[in-house]
Amino acid sequence: MPNQEKLQEFTGWCAKHLTGDEKGEAQIFLDHLFQAFGHPGGLKEAGATLEMRVAKADGNGTSFADLVWKPVVLIEMKKRGENLQKHYRQAFDYWTRLVPNRPRYVVLCNFDEFRVYDFDTDLDTPKDRVE
Repeated sequence: MPNQEKLQEFTGWCAKHLTGDEKGEAQIFLDHLFQAFGHPGGLKEAGATLEMRVAKADGNGTSFADLVWKPVVLIEMKKRGENLQKHYRQAFDYWTRLVPNRPRYVVLCNFDEFRVYDFDTDLDTPKDRVE
């Protein structure tokens, strides 16, 4: 788990260096997030996968989940300011296809806001806090 100091460093670093561009900065943001959560080598060393290929439900093609760390979390990034609720269905569809060892948590993030869903307990309501 992160300590308060590491989280403050992370938020300060993001404010100084990132504009919130999904395509150009999401992976950098996620790597620093993993470091703030106590993975000094970042997301790859923790075992997470960026841009994981996920078969579309209709069988026509492939989509790409921004980050998958089985069986812990699926994170879908959006640009700064984006309304995260509009992207719940996309993240849910990715989650349904991530078998076996489907992640317990799904996170939607727009660089400033995190919506965390615990799909072991509730599919529709983001958590105020995760234990």
